[in-house]
Amino acid sequence: MASDMGMAVETELGLVYGPSGKQLDVYRPAGAPRPAPTVLLWHGIGPDERDVLEPLARTAAAHGLLVLVPDWRSDAADGGRVHLLESLAFVRKEAGGLGGDGESCVLAGWSAGAGAALGVALRPEIAEGWRPRAVVGVAGRYDLPARTTGTAPLTDLAGDRDPAVPVHLVHGSRDTVVEARYSRDLDEALRDAGRAVTLQAPDTDHAGVIMTAYDPATDRCVPTTAEHAVRAGRMVAGVVAEAGGGGGAV
Repeated sequence: MASDMGMAVETELGLVYGPSGKQLDVYRPAGAPRPAPTVLLWHGIGPDERDVLEPLARTAAAHGLLVLVPDWRSDAADGGRVHLLESLAFVRKEAGGLGGDGESCVLAGWSAGAGAALGVALRPEIAEGWRPRAVVGVAGRYDLPARTTGTAPLTDLAGDRDPAVPVHLVHGSRDTVVEARYSRDLDEALRDAGRAVTLQAPDTDHAGVIMTAYDPATDRCVPTTAEHAVRAGRMVAGVVAEAGGGGGAV
């Protein structure tokens, strides 16, 4: 299926990624050189909501990226830790066969997924010492325990832990679910520690930053064509592409 702009994007949906039996979706640029820059993209606190990230994943893939979006359950007994780490282990092992590079991939997340992504960089021992190529945190909080590590990224930073990779933050300036100050606080902490960080604040809200709108009837974020959301989502996709060394603008 072609994207609205940029490279055509192919999808492979519902791959089982680990012993837990959870599934992930693959968004692949058609005809792009291989291995393509690779992104593991984690959704937020809503259980098994990989479909919510479809608009963003498809837009990012149109930059020439291989994007993998797994389900995970925040309501699991461990808060989703096993699911998240299983998805990471799958990408590291299997991305090559899917056209990407799992050992040099960007780890990105929205909302609760953002802190989970940064946690891996700060505590690489949870992933056999592996760190991502870069972290992209979208509309996240970093003062709460990360779902991957059980410790707050800001606490880890205060304890002299170093993410050791660039951190790119995007947060909607009109976000009332997770206020933009949480990303500003992290940006300040990283800068004070001399770490590489960028922060962008598009004029949108918590759902709009991933090209969606919140639907109260279903209690889910659904795709939208609202101009502020499309613009913000394209910004996020561009940040992800730049972090991964991907292609040009779409």
